Amino acid sequence: MNCDRGEFQGRASTNEEVSQVLNISMRKIDRVKKRFVEEGFDTALNGSKGTRTYKRKVDGDLEARLVALSCNEAPEGFARWSLRLLADRAVELEYVESISHETVRRLLKKTSSSPERRRAG
Repeated sequence: MNCDRGEFQGRASTNEEVSQVLNISMRKIDRVKKRFVEEGFDTALNGSKGTRTYKRKVDGDLEARLVALSCNEAPEGFARWSLRLLADRAVELEYVESISHETVRRLLKKTSSSPERRRAG
């Protein structure tokens, strides 16, 4: 956006002018310029791909066990299974080393065995 000086560039825009025209912060301009210098044009425009890899915790066996567990009676003292109770019980029964209630929610959401669906329908 005309912020570079060169043979064919008459006047370079200041970071302040670029910031106002694009309605972005000065810090954003600095980060994009730095990324351009360090990583190249494509990365500056499109960002870099994440390098983090995620290992799947839930396989078909664990999924079946959690669905079966959610279909059982709730533990004593509870009217129904909560996502946290299911996650805790799965760890307690050594189905998995650790699992979050959010993972259990996503798993049950994609099945028709979720307790909420049984109550609603």
